Amino acid sequence: MSVTIGSNAPAFKLPSRPGHEVDLSTVFGKQKVVLLFFPLAFSSVCSTEMCTFRDDWQKWSSLGCAVFGICVDSPFVTDKFKQELSIPFDILSDFNKEVSRTYGALFENLMGLKGVGKRAAFVVDAHGKVVYAKVNEEAGQQVDFAAIQKAVESC
Repeated sequence: MSVTIGSNAPAFKLPSRPGHEVDLSTVFGKQKVVLLFFPLAFSSVCSTEMCTFRDDWQKWSSLGCAVFGICVDSPFVTDKFKQELSIPFDILSDFNKEVSRTYGALFENLMGLKGVGKRAAFVVDAHGKVVYAKVNEEAGQQVDFAAIQKAVESC
């Protein structure tokens, strides 16, 4: 299954750190949301992506959107990644790979590693509809920051 433009964004709960779960059903349908799936915390391309959003945080905040990073690392790792890189938004742990699979953002095998997240971006409007969906089949291919911004601005 994968999530496509025009569909309702499937809501989910994932931990951002041990003992703290974020419930996206409380956000979807209430404000714009950017979901950023990425393969693994602390890898160079993933760090660059999250730091680009961090460095442009004032712009994303002014657009009235919530941003969430999502990877298959444990909540211990996602919390450490967020802290060490001073990321101003939640990095969620999809350790069981259920959300990544639902969104069509999971490599079954990446360089011999089973079940690694794909680099993907989804923009959900304030009504809970997906208005942008891009899943990269190349783990090293960066998201299209300008396309994501344009999608957020247009909804």
